[in-house]
Amino acid sequence: MQNGLQWHEARRVRGYGVASGQASDSPYPAGTIALQAPLFAERGIDLSPYYAGTLNLAFSDSRWQLQHPDAQVVQLRWTDRHPAETFSFWRVALRWQGGGPALAALLYWPHPETKQRHHHHSDRLEVLAPWIPEIDQLQRFELGVDPRRCRRVQPLRLQARLLEALKFRVLASQEAFYRAFDLDPESLLSDSPSTLALRSWLASVLPGALDLTDRELLEVLNNAWRLYGDGFS
Repeated sequence: MQNGLQWHEARRVRGYGVASGQASDSPYPAGTIALQAPLFAERGIDLSPYYAGTLNLAFSDSRWQLQHPDAQVVQLRWTDRHPAETFSFWRVALRWQGGGPALAALLYWPHPETKQRHHHHSDRLEVLAPWIPEIDQLQRFELGVDPRRCRRVQPLRLQARLLEALKFRVLASQEAFYRAFDLDPESLLSDSPSTLALRSWLASVLPGALDLTDRELLEVLNNAWRLYGDGFS
């Protein structure tokens, strides 16, 4: 399983305590994982190797692009407290200093668009793993993922790379560079223009920048114009 994995450093953070049932105000005293596990088992997803609670991992200045899960359950009605939810799972590996061989684990992803409460920050992932006796003493972990399906996106780093790539192009072409993509350099952030033409160009010049949102792309173009365009100071 571990061949071809890409490893990412993470820190353990406190969750809501709802998955494990440890939160004193949780409406699910047994924990949501314990309630969901039998329903997942009926659909061929065995959670018995894992502790009935999630390990919450945070990745600095990041968000995740997740696709092609190993398993998925669509519109699971596991409680009468809110509408059905969709869940996806990816096989991953977990390791930490002094912990011996990496553990087989499972990335647990309640789809945000179907989740009504207890939302997590975009830089965080929930992992199902076997019980780790020394968990209270551990803060730093490494998560091994298949990079073709679980991709870590670091927007600030990507924006810096894109700004550098644009520098001499904007210096050389000025406003014509923007017009080639049907963009007005003076109203990028106010007009919210289409970035389709720009994305087509980026696919061959800096493919990684395609992971940026439209807003993030336009912010870089705006900064490039202020720094290197006709009106730079």
